[in-house]
Amino acid sequence: MLKEFRAFIFKGNVVDLAVAVVIGAAFGAVVTSFTKDILTPVIAAIVGKPDFSGYKVAINGSMIQYGLFINAAISFLLIAAAVYFFVVAPLNAMLRRLHGPEAATPPATRKCPQCLSDIPVEAKRCAHCTQVVAA
Repeated sequence: MLKEFRAFIFKGNVVDLAVAVVIGAAFGAVVTSFTKDILTPVIAAIVGKPDFSGYKVAINGSMIQYGLFINAAISFLLIAAAVYFFVVAPLNAMLRRLHGPEAATPPATRKCPQCLSDIPVEAKRCAHCTQVVAA
């Protein structure tokens, strides 16, 4: 049973997943710092201090701090934008340059010259109007 467990742990998928989690946590800290220490101050310089934590409302003695939710939503949007524009978009551009454009797949259907319905490319006769179709 111990051998099976060791084989499971050292499978490529488990080790890759563990490495991805560790790298993801470290990268999350970098992106959070970038958002908090660079993007948020730039936005604050442009539009004023972007802190909504003071916004709250009391209903029946219960405090609803909707400003904290607004701060979290703005933080999420900034982090998502930072990840997209500084990681995803450059990586996609690099992959497009490496692999070139995708080859267009040939169409699976064509139009019948008689009734203009779609028929398979290999068809010799239209299934709708029974017209003989040249290959």
